[in-house]
Amino acid sequence: MDLVEKIFNAGVVGAGGGGFPSHIKARSKVEFLLANGAECEPLIHKDYELMVHFPEKIIEGIEHLAKHVEAKKTFIGIKEKNKKAINSFTDSIKNPSINLSLLGDFYPAGDEYELVYAVTKRLIPPHGLPLDVGCLVNNVETLYNISNAVEDIPVAFKFLSVTGAVRNPKSFFVPLGTSFRELIELAGGTTLDEYGIFVSGILMGKLTFDVDEPVTKTTAGIIILPKNHYLINRMERPIHDMNRIGKSACDQCSYCTEFCPRYLLGYDVQPHKVMRSLAFTTTGESVWNQYADLCCSCGLCSLYACPEDLYPREACNQGKDYLRKNGIRYNQTKEVKVHPMKEGRRVPLKMLMKKLQLTDYDRPTPFEEIKFSPERVKLLLKQHAGQPARPVVKLNQKVSKGELVADIEPDKVGAKIHASIDGVIKEITDNFIIIEKGI
Repeated sequence: MDLVEKIFNAGVVGAGGGGFPSHIKARSKVEFLLANGAECEPLIHKDYELMVHFPEKIIEGIEHLAKHVEAKKTFIGIKEKNKKAINSFTDSIKNPSINLSLLGDFYPAGDEYELVYAVTKRLIPPHGLPLDVGCLVNNVETLYNISNAVEDIPVAFKFLSVTGAVRNPKSFFVPLGTSFRELIELAGGTTLDEYGIFVSGILMGKLTFDVDEPVTKTTAGIIILPKNHYLINRMERPIHDMNRIGKSACDQCSYCTEFCPRYLLGYDVQPHKVMRSLAFTTTGESVWNQYADLCCSCGLCSLYACPEDLYPREACNQGKDYLRKNGIRYNQTKEVKVHPMKEGRRVPLKMLMKKLQLTDYDRPTPFEEIKFSPERVKLLLKQHAGQPARPVVKLNQKVSKGELVADIEPDKVGAKIHASIDGVIKEITDNFIIIEKGI
């Protein structure tokens, strides 16, 4: 059985957030393999803890994948401030083709376009992929999971951080399908009566108030913040109010564009022009929305750059939806060329956290090896990009941890789902499978 088949059978997907099935990436032949350990979201530290404590497993995954894709060199992108992780890799790397690429403490250093440029000085073409410039990018946890896949260990657990307004912030492994309520309890609980939960990040994650939501293969962690926090107040605002305020208050200062990471790399993303679509909804909407097509939704324009606290990122998201629905694709004709002010406009993570009123929550999330097995797990059938997995179990069927419960056809984009606890199948729907521990 070759590596692609082992990765497919183990249900490995991009653990950094995108959830793209890893067996498809592994079919490539590339010049460079990039291990993404940049982890630039404020407060999330799970990749750091994984690199500190499990460098050998990550390196094993790198070596297996690099050999298969015939990469000449591998670079591990890691922030220079993360000394313990750097030392862990330095002590563990024996292969001369594996190199550390030290990055500054800026946001969004972990974006694929940013990482590829930082490490190789190559610029991915508009609408392109790292593969277009001879690179393959995988998150360090994905590589950890590829190492397990070689040993026929499927993805049934997730490594994540729980932080923010909890008593004992920490990082640990939990079974897939564990509820957020249980994650909070494992971190000592919260003293807050009312709070919101940011899932997988403040800027590119999502906000929820549902403590019964389950952990998936792409959950980087959860951040607990008071319900009256500035960020929650912003994000709870209805989209029509965001648009109304933007329509009346945007003065076209263009700061959102001047700080846009994609614009600074040379891509024609101009949020300030997209904001014009809010004012000209009957004329020119298709013209202005085109400047959103290459946006990566990093959130810097809305949450850092705009001096009036408006919502250009949200306008760009609406613009991209408009373009998709109308079958419009923006073709950038000018050369992709790095802006001469790029280095001077990078956003330090500390400044970003200060602006977002997060400094008081910036605490370590040390790894703790816990023995936790929930009484019940809810396994979503779509924990990845592509098609949802198809259940292959029946009600009241007994299953063992690691057993296949939902499958995907080899020619489809998707990933297999495995049981994360020993138990009995209690519910099957089009969206999830529930397993409860047997008596």
